[in-house]
Amino acid sequence: MDLATLIFWIIAFVLVGSALVVVIQRNIVHSALALILVFAMASGIYLLLNAEFIAIVQILIYAGAVAVLILFALMLTRTSNIQVNSNPNGKLWWLALPICTLVAVGIIFATTVSPYATTATTNLVGYGDKAACALPPNNVAYIGELLYSPTCYSYVLPFEIASVVLLVAIMGAIVIGRED
Repeated sequence: MDLATLIFWIIAFVLVGSALVVVIQRNIVHSALALILVFAMASGIYLLLNAEFIAIVQILIYAGAVAVLILFALMLTRTSNIQVNSNPNGKLWWLALPICTLVAVGIIFATTVSPYATTATTNLVGYGDKAACALPPNNVAYIGELLYSPTCYSYVLPFEIASVVLLVAIMGAIVIGRED
């Protein structure tokens, strides 16, 4: 067993254990803190897969923003009466166990035995008459080239359209939520 495999199994064990703590824990604050650990371990898996950009986005957006937002919402809505049994869904862990087992069996079947299972390839494919760019040294540079490169296929227009749609959605939420 090489070092990468050992690190994967350690991260996977901690990830699954903390995910179970998120579901089983009855104290909602402890559950939210375990969720931060789940997000951090998921980014560790992404690092092992050489997806540095996804790992950093996982830490910044999920572990940083979403988990802190959850903790702030918990602290602001429950002033001094955080109950020990504040997670009402924690009582249904027995129902989640067979569902999670079925999902795991389905994923294992789909990735190994199924006739639709595919293997990953490292070959770059061309889009129509445009050939794909050569791989840069890391995937962050490759994402940058895909977004903004004038020579390769550029995703600048869809990226800007998505930002305009998000801006309109934020402005609509402000208008709707504004008190007159």
